[in-house]
Amino acid sequence: MKALSKTLLDGTPRQDLRAALYLRVSTGRQVDNDLSIPDQRRQAAEFCAARGWTVAVEFVDAGLSGTDDKRPELQRLLELATDGGSPFDVVVVHSFSRFARDHFALEHAVRRLRKHGVRLVSITQDLGDDPMSVMVRQVFALFDEYQSKENAKHVLRAMKENARQGFWNGAQSPYGYAIVAAEQRGAKTKKRLAIDPVEAEVIRLMFRLVTEGAENSGPLGVKAATSWLNERDYRTRKGARWGIGQLHKLLTSPTYKGEYLFNRKVWKTKEDKPETERVMVPVEAIIEPAQFEAVQARLKSRSPRAMPPRTVTGPILLTGLATCAGCGGGMTLRTGKSGRYRYYTCATAAQQGKSACKGRSVPMERLDNIVTARLAETLFTPDRVRAIVGGLLERQAARSEDHTTRIAVLQNKVADSETRLSRLYQAIENGIADASDPTLKERLDNLKSERDQAKAARERAFAELRPETRLTEEKISAFATLMRENVTNGPVPFRRAYLRSVIDQIEVDDDQIRIHGRRDVLERLVTTGVAAAGVPSFVRKWRTRRDSNS
Repeated sequence: MKALSKTLLDGTPRQDLRAALYLRVSTGRQVDNDLSIPDQRRQAAEFCAARGWTVAVEFVDAGLSGTDDKRPELQRLLELATDGGSPFDVVVVHSFSRFARDHFALEHAVRRLRKHGVRLVSITQDLGDDPMSVMVRQVFALFDEYQSKENAKHVLRAMKENARQGFWNGAQSPYGYAIVAAEQRGAKTKKRLAIDPVEAEVIRLMFRLVTEGAENSGPLGVKAATSWLNERDYRTRKGARWGIGQLHKLLTSPTYKGEYLFNRKVWKTKEDKPETERVMVPVEAIIEPAQFEAVQARLKSRSPRAMPPRTVTGPILLTGLATCAGCGGGMTLRTGKSGRYRYYTCATAAQQGKSACKGRSVPMERLDNIVTARLAETLFTPDRVRAIVGGLLERQAARSEDHTTRIAVLQNKVADSETRLSRLYQAIENGIADASDPTLKERLDNLKSERDQAKAARERAFAELRPETRLTEEKISAFATLMRENVTNGPVPFRRAYLRSVIDQIEVDDDQIRIHGRRDVLERLVTTGVAAAGVPSFVRKWRTRRDSNS
C-alpha cells in the first residue's frame, strides 16, 4: 500500500511529492545546439510547480538513444529508486519516448518503479493508473518504438546513398586517414576520407614489418611487430601504446587497399550484415592490393587454426606442404613395422579407408630429394629468378614516382608544423602569449610531437629509396646461390624454413609431383634477402607455364 499513500482517493498524485526530472536527447547535434534539454527542463519544472511538487534531483542523458537502457543516468535513477529509501516519489519526463523507445523496456521500468512506490509521469501524455490508462500508455510505447525504427530505416537509407557517392558518414576516421571537406551542397558540407601523410607512413611500416621485417629480422608476427613499434615509441592517435588486437585489426582492414565497407555490422550486436546490405566506399589506397593480400595470407598461415605448430617445428621436411593429388588431403609420415622405412602417405586414405581416397605413398627420402633437387636446379638459378621477378623492376620505377610525391607531402607537413611552432615562439617573445600558461605549454608539446612524427615519417620514406632496398642483379644472383645451398643442406628445421618461405603446396600424383608457389613471395625474398618460415596462401603464380616442376 506504499504507492497508494502517495495518491489521493481519485488516484492522482498528492501535492507534497518529491520529483525527479529525467531529460534526454538522442543526437549529438541536439546536444551541441543546447535547446532541447533546457526546454524539457523548463516545461518539467513548470509542470511540477503547478502541482506543488518539489524537484529533488535531475538526471540528464545527452546524445544517447532511447532504444535500449544502456544509459548511465537512467541506470542511476533506477538504482536510487529501487535500492530502498528513494529520494523521490515521481519521475517526470516530457514524454514516455524520452524515457524509452522500446515497449518492453518501458513497461519493465514502470513496473520496477511502481514496485518501490515510484510513479512515471509524462507532462505531455498525463495518464493515470487505471487499466484504460495503462493500455493507452502501452499503445504510445508501441507507436514510439515503431516510429524510432522507421526513422532509423530512413536515416540508414540516406547514409547508404551518401556512402555510394563516396562521402563519409561521420564517426572517427580510420587510422591513416583524415576527414576533409569535399563539396558544399546548400548548408551541408559533404566530407571524404583523405590520406593523412604521417599516419599513412606508420601504416606502411606496419605492413612492411609483417612482410619484410626490420633491421634484418625477417618478417615479424603481429605480437613481435607490436613490441617493435612500442619499443621505438610509436603511439596510437591518442598517444597510447599499440596492442596486439589493434594491430591485427589494422592489418586485416581492407580500407588500406582502397575498399572501405560501410554498414558492415549491426551496431547493437556487432554481428555481420549480409553482403547485400554493405556499401563499398572507394578511398585512396595506402597499401598496394598485392601487398595487402600477401599480409592476409601470412597472417592466415600463422594462425594455429589454419596450421598447427607441429607442421612448423616437427622433424619432417615436407610436413604441411605435401598433399595428395587425389583428395587434396595432407601427406603424413608412416613407417614400416621395423621403423626402418619411412613414407609420405595420404592421411585421408590412412584414416578413412580406400573408399575416401585410393591413397598413394612415396618414400620420404625420395620425395625430399626430388623436391629439393628440382628447386635447386630449376627454380633457384639466376636466369629463372630474373625472369620470374622481371616485372618488379618496372614496378620499382613506378614506386619511385609515388615516393617522390609522398616525400613532398611530408616535407610540407614538417614545414607547416615548424611554421606554427615559430609563430607560437614569436608570440611568447613579443609578450602576446604567456609561456607559463598550461594550455600554451600543451599546445607547444603537441606541435613538437606532430613535427617530430612528420620528420620520422619523411625519413622512413627516404629510406625506401636507398640503394640497399632496391632489386639488383647482384641480389638476384646472391639469392639464387643462398637458396640452392639452404634447401639442400643443413638440419631439417632450417631447410624447412626456407622451403616454406617460397612453397605453397607440393601436390603428389601417381606419375607427377607439382610444386606451387607465389611470384610476389619470391619477389619479396629476392629484395630483402631473407627467407622466413611460414605458409603463404594457396595462390599459384610463379609456376607460370606448369611445365618446369613436373
